[in-house]
Amino acid sequence: MRKTLLLLILLGLGATAGGWYWQTNHKPPISFRTAKIKRGNLLSTITATGTLEPEEVVDVGAQVEGLIQSFGTDANGHEVDYRSPVRANMVLAQIDDAVYKADVSTAQAQLEQANVAVLKGKADLAQSNAKLAQAEEAWNRAKLLGPSDALSKNDFDLTKANFETAKANVLVAQTEIDQAKASISQSQAALNKAKRNLDFCTIRSPVDGEIIDRRVNIGQTVVSSLNAPSLFLIAKDLKRIQIWASVNEADVGKIVPGTPVTFECAAFQGREFVGSVGKVRLNATMTQSVVMYTVEVNVDNSDGALLPYLTATAHFLVQKDTGVLTVPNSALRWSPSALEEVAPDARSWRPSEKAVFEPTSKPSNQKPKTSPRVGVLWLADGQFVRPMEVNLGASDGSNTTVSAADLTEGKEVVLGEVVESSEEPNQNPFMPPRRR
Repeated sequence: MRKTLLLLILLGLGATAGGWYWQTNHKPPISFRTAKIKRGNLLSTITATGTLEPEEVVDVGAQVEGLIQSFGTDANGHEVDYRSPVRANMVLAQIDDAVYKADVSTAQAQLEQANVAVLKGKADLAQSNAKLAQAEEAWNRAKLLGPSDALSKNDFDLTKANFETAKANVLVAQTEIDQAKASISQSQAALNKAKRNLDFCTIRSPVDGEIIDRRVNIGQTVVSSLNAPSLFLIAKDLKRIQIWASVNEADVGKIVPGTPVTFECAAFQGREFVGSVGKVRLNATMTQSVVMYTVEVNVDNSDGALLPYLTATAHFLVQKDTGVLTVPNSALRWSPSALEEVAPDARSWRPSEKAVFEPTSKPSNQKPKTSPRVGVLWLADGQFVRPMEVNLGASDGSNTTVSAADLTEGKEVVLGEVVESSEEPNQNPFMPPRRR
């Protein structure tokens, strides 16, 4: 029994040693995925999304209440509808004006009544003046006679009172005329208001443009309260359009008026449009502690292809480097997994404190105030790799500009490893090589 147990232990140790020997002397060969350092141009951009907005939009509303009776005709002779071209002062819609016509008639009647009151006042004034002249003549005779046997004291006083009353009646008649004239002004203002409200029943286009939204239908009643109800939305000129893009506060400082912009819309796959920054608005918004600024991008839409309110993905060109050496960002993130992969004379190398291993995806158009950022590239050297520290420049998110004294175009940098595992036991021959 003991011999059998000892034999099993020896067999197990032998199998373990054999497996270790096989793994040690049958390591799968390793090759490297590489890319050549290229010289070319690199565009550093900031990407943001936004919507296409007409450059100038007029919201046409109603200042009176009533039923929409009909629509007008557009510049093509068709009934006003979505995308109808219109000209200034064209009729867009007609509101039922029966009530407002009655108001005009009422105001007109009140005005005529006020005019009649003036004429009556003038007639009363003339009558009062005649009575005043008669009373004045009688009073003058009474003053010559005085209270005497020919004129009693009572008649004298009555003559004087009649004279004073006649003067007062003249003043009253004049006042009535002034009051009637004031009524004329008031009635005229009421008439003008009624006529204006009647005019408001006809909705006209205030500008030349194109209707991008019709918000009412025939038979619908519009009610004007504190805010005028919106009936039509007119874009003055769709040949000029803007992108209102939301840009993060970390990037907005790099965007200035005139910055070139390219953008795409999902509606036009494969087509790239161009524009330029008009202004950066100051009314920032905050969403979940992230401050965003709206940037206006001016776009020429002479061909009319772009439609309002499409979503656009804009790329702001903040830096353009020409004739620079570039490498894929993955080359700056890779490092060998085993010391045996490094060239023997470089195995004692250690990166400097300045070295970074994550290339930035944020473009920058500002020169660094301190020493440049440093990264590490691993250059292919036969079956080994060799490190090289390089100065890092701008990045477009996929590639980064690099520079170093001994760095030249065409050198191969390592992006990753390819382990050829076909010699491993029980390896499925149809599986691709393991990559890391």
